[in-house]
Order: sequence, then structure tokens, then C-alpha cells
Amino acid sequence: MKKTVTISILVLIAVVFVGALYYLFQKNQEDPTVYETEQASVETIVKKTVATGNIVPKEEVLIKPNISGIIDEIYIEAGEKVKAGDLIAKIRVIPNVNSLQSAKDAVATAKINLDNEKKTFERQKSLFEKGVISQNDFDNAEANYKRMQQNFRSAEQNFEIVQTGTTSGIGSAANTLIRSTVDGMVLDVPVKVGNQVIESNNFNDGTTLATLADVNEMIFEGKVDESEVGKIKEDLPLEVTVGAIENKTFNAVLDYIAPKGVDENGAIQFEIKGTLDKADTTFIRAGLSANASIILDRADEVLAIKEALVQFDPKTQEPFVEVETGDQQFERRDLELGISDGIQVEVKNGISKDDKIKVWNKVQPSPEFAGR
Repeated sequence: MKKTVTISILVLIAVVFVGALYYLFQKNQEDPTVYETEQASVETIVKKTVATGNIVPKEEVLIKPNISGIIDEIYIEAGEKVKAGDLIAKIRVIPNVNSLQSAKDAVATAKINLDNEKKTFERQKSLFEKGVISQNDFDNAEANYKRMQQNFRSAEQNFEIVQTGTTSGIGSAANTLIRSTVDGMVLDVPVKVGNQVIESNNFNDGTTLATLADVNEMIFEGKVDESEVGKIKEDLPLEVTVGAIENKTFNAVLDYIAPKGVDENGAIQFEIKGTLDKADTTFIRAGLSANASIILDRADEVLAIKEALVQFDPKTQEPFVEVETGDQQFERRDLELGISDGIQVEVKNGISKDDKIKVWNKVQPSPEFAGR
């Protein structure tokens, strides 16, 4: 029995020994790992975040009527350039029945007073010529007569204004003629001839007849996520790209960040605005979609390496790379890093441009693509 156990143990030891020899033989047949190397390069690194939005005029002016009625004529079209004082539209007044009747009654009352004062004046004039009354009494009668004439003319003009919206003698101040208040381009004419419009007053914004703007002063208007708003500040440079204008980047300056965010689909968004460089004369249509790259930091012509080459000490979390010192022999070099754009990172200290850096985490192709 003891002999059988001994033999079994010896056989087991022999099998393990042979297996170990076979494993070592297979390991020796494998190709040794060969690490590739890369070198640093001189790059311009830009750290930025992107906001989406639109190109809009810095200021839009809404032209509204100061009298209600129906549009009789429109003198402009979208895309035209106008100057302050140019005619926009003409309005035909639809008078209010109560106001019209009151104005008509006022004319009749003023006519009665005028006729009565005229008789008094003619009687006083006759008496004055006969020497019955004094010069002072005659002057008073004449002044009262002229006052009644003026009241009658005013009543007639008021009746005409209520009826038609204008009257003789007021020229360009006629309420029915709507004029531009600024120089600019017509962006939109949302009304047509025959549309009814409402006057602008303390209780109503009124109907917009046209939207005007100076297209030479455009801004980018967009939104950034709450995770990015803490990284930006006013006066940062922007690089704006417009989808409809290929191969063109517009320079701008961030000049507004909303102090309050807005909840959109569960994410807090903050509005931003950036004024485009006036020196660029490219015509940009209002409302075009655009993306703005907000330049958070920039380093021009600095020594840089790929972020994938950087390793981090498991204890100190300090960055380092392995630099080749001989054939497949590497030594550790601690680094002082600068800004990064997510692909390239600035190296302030630790290596030179000629150092060959170990590619330690090269991505291996998946088995399904290995044989292709």
C-alpha cells in the first residue's frame, strides 16, 4: 500500500515537472513585446468649450402704428434698406362710432356758438361806429368772436381726425402714415394690405408692421450647460462658425452671461451673447444656426505630446512618461504639464523634443479584425 502511494506521488511530480517544462518552452516561443515610441512636437494648443445658438442682430426695432385701422398700402419689402423717416405703410382709419358722433356734436355746438358770437360782434360793431360803446367793449366783442372762430375750426379738425386719422395742416405728422424710426434693413414684414392693426398704447403693445435692424452689428446668441458655465467669463474670445457659410470662422467677444439658468429638458442652460467683429464685412442673414467655440485658454507654439502617452503614479498621481535609453530599455521621467485640449497636452518640463517616448497603452485590434 505504501509502495503504491509513493509511486502515485512520484508520477504526479513527474507530470507537473513535464507540464512546467512545456509551459516554459511555449513562453520562449512567443515573440517578445516590442514597444513603439513617439516624439514630442511643437503645437498650438487651444482649450475650448462649444456653445450652440444663432446669429441675430444686436438690436431689433419693431415698427408699430399709433392709430388703429386697416393697412391701405405697404411701401417696403423684407431685405430692403431704409432710412429714418422713410414711409413704411399707410393706414386707413375705421372710426369709432361713439367718438365720431361726439366729434360731430362738438362741431355743431361750436357752429351755434360762432353764429351767436357773430351776431353779438356785428351789433357791437354798429354801436361802436355810432359812438354808443367804448373801444374797450368793442375789442372784447371782437376777441370773443375770433375765439369762437378758432373753436369752430378746432372742432372741425378734430372731427376730421376722428373720421380719417389726419387733417390738413399737420403734414408728415399724420397718424395714418407710418415711418421708419431708424436706419437699417427690413428683416420682416408680418402684415399685408387689408390687415387690421391695433395702435400701440399703455394697454397694448400694438401690431408690428415691420422689424428693422442694423445688419452690420450682429451677435451670437446661444446657451451653455451648467457644467461649462463656471469655466467661462466675460471678454473671452469666441470663434463662431455658421453652418450655411462654409470654410469661414468669425471672431467675436463674449460680452454677456445670463445670471440665471433655464431648465430645458432636465438640464440647466445659461444664455450667452457675443458681439461679432465689425471689421468682417461678410453678410450673415439673421437667424442662421451657428456654433461658438469659447476659448478658455491658449498656448502657441509649445512642446506637446499626446495625452495617451502620459502615465500617472498610482500613489502620488503625478504624471510621467517612459523615455527610451537603449534598445527596448526605458526610464521614467516625471513631467510638468500645462493646458490640454483633450488630445494634446503641453509639456512644460521633463522631456525634450528629441526624446523617444514609450507607447505603453497601444490599442490592440480585436480578434475579428486581426486576420483582415
